[in-house]
Amino acid sequence: MRIGEDKLIVPLTKRKKDGTLYLRPDNVEPLLKSLSDLPRDVLLERARIRDRKHPDYVPSECLLHFIRASRRDNSDAWFERLYKVLVERVLRAVPRVEASGNSASLANERIRNSVFDRFVELLAKDRKELDDKLDFFEVRFDLAIKRLRLDAQERVWREENRSDSIDDESGGAGDDAAEATSASPFDADNFSDPLFRERLYVAIDALSPEQSRTMHLLLLGWQTHSNDPAVMTIAKALGCSDRSVRNYRDRAMKTLGALFNLGDDQ
Repeated sequence: MRIGEDKLIVPLTKRKKDGTLYLRPDNVEPLLKSLSDLPRDVLLERARIRDRKHPDYVPSECLLHFIRASRRDNSDAWFERLYKVLVERVLRAVPRVEASGNSASLANERIRNSVFDRFVELLAKDRKELDDKLDFFEVRFDLAIKRLRLDAQERVWREENRSDSIDDESGGAGDDAAEATSASPFDADNFSDPLFRERLYVAIDALSPEQSRTMHLLLLGWQTHSNDPAVMTIAKALGCSDRSVRNYRDRAMKTLGALFNLGDDQ
């Protein structure tokens, strides 16, 4: 199947402060037209190329365009295949999280999660109804992600300088005990649908590694933590704190909830 019968590239609608419309770079517009002639499997293979100097490399501006355009043909499967490739690019553009668990690593984790959450939120809103907030990403994708990263970085650093007491906000052991009883974060009726499960697993695999592992273990019925030292928990399996597991779970559910219109009832 090819991407579309017509080769009409929908123009951007967002305007600059001077009232003029945002325009895609000169090299992007003609490339979109040639890429739209490709079979979907071929485009997907080219989208997976990471080397920007490769002659078949697909710029992120183009990849995002086809993801947004998939809303018109109402193809969830095609959206999800492209989405997985694009979010991998987003995650490669933000700070990596080291396993050391020091303050710098934790700050990078928060920055990384904030950028990822904000991008997915914008994409989910655009998926429901065309939103010009993503137009700039089709013009300067790297710069748009950099702005998200700088905003997140400033916010994290500002919050860290307020007070160390923020670390105690999540409450005591009583709250943790209640959380340990939850076996699955999803409604049984939704999860009984094989098509829903297949789409869900694709979306979970596209999450950040920590969130993805957390969600897979939750779906297997693992507890986030346990007072019994003999019980293997998600925190032990991931080598992190209970609080980090809750953070991974909550952010993953926010992302999945936006993509699948799920209630946030974990």
